[in-house]
Amino acid sequence: MKITPVLITWLCCFLMVFVQILGIPLVAADKNDLKPVFPGKEWERRSPEELGLDAEKLKEYREFVGGRGCIVRNGYLVESWGEYDRPHDVASAVKPFYSYLMIQALANGKLKSFDAPVANYWSDLPKIKESPGHSDLKLTFRHFGFQTACLGFTEAPGTAFDYNDGTMGFFWDTLINKVYGVPWEEAETEVIGPLISQPLQFQDGTPNILQRNTGRFQVSARDFCRFGLLFLNEGHWKEEQILSREMVTMAISEPLPLSIPRTAGNESETVFPLRSIGGRGNQCDHNGGYSWMWWLNKTARDGELWFKDVPDNFYACFGHGGREGMAILPEQGIIVSWITEKELHQDRNAGNYAFTLLTDSVISK
Repeated sequence: MKITPVLITWLCCFLMVFVQILGIPLVAADKNDLKPVFPGKEWERRSPEELGLDAEKLKEYREFVGGRGCIVRNGYLVESWGEYDRPHDVASAVKPFYSYLMIQALANGKLKSFDAPVANYWSDLPKIKESPGHSDLKLTFRHFGFQTACLGFTEAPGTAFDYNDGTMGFFWDTLINKVYGVPWEEAETEVIGPLISQPLQFQDGTPNILQRNTGRFQVSARDFCRFGLLFLNEGHWKEEQILSREMVTMAISEPLPLSIPRTAGNESETVFPLRSIGGRGNQCDHNGGYSWMWWLNKTARDGELWFKDVPDNFYACFGHGGREGMAILPEQGIIVSWITEKELHQDRNAGNYAFTLLTDSVISK
């Protein structure tokens, strides 16, 4: 048979129809079209090389950070060290759990608006009745989410940033006891379990997750990565949309503007019952990188990214200046959690070095 241009055209058309009938893809699937991978009761492990990572870079990260922790890429556990499976008090790194529960309360109809006055939930307090013009009565749940409550200081809510553990204790009490309407002895079974540890299948449990006198979480490094994976996948977990994509985007993309100052720290009487969950008030500035209790890598007051060599879509939870935490590198598909003695947030150089090792570890998608 003589091969002619017309015959070649007909053969190509036939081949295209044939492969489409069989369902054979004509081009390689884009990574964004691939189905996300989620852990079951246990994380599935892959070697760094299988996931396109440089094992030596991960080793360098692990040795620099020390302590204990784990690294996940594309839904697989690729590195772990120390007692990464032992629950630990993660200090202020717990705060995105707080905002997550507040966002879920709005989604579930338990909270009408982020701008709802907090005083409405404490209307029986004598100080509220006696001080109808007090600036604290302007406090809303949005102020909780950005730590601009300024309770106990002279600034009005929303006008300054106050990283304040006393306010966080009050927020926790308001959220659990008032918004969810749950007594402390039922908080684990009625709130934390159904909304966090059960759907994400925490492997290592949540011991002492709601101690009445602290309100602090204990979570293992690898379970912390499950929470990060939920956000990396825009609130989607297996077959369920646990948190709406819009809410996830909101949580990690609305940093306080640099025009919002840090509180001057001048103390004032408050009408609300504050109780500390461990620290003091006015601990640090937001530096343009605080959004719904997540820390973002945005331009700080000195005009540079907080971590100058790390992508600006990086976001993280930090406790004790970064000695405990969990961070997400969306472009690289990497989640890392750690418990160490290095302050990977407050010490910008240390954090920049550590997280750059992770970005540089990526060999291929």
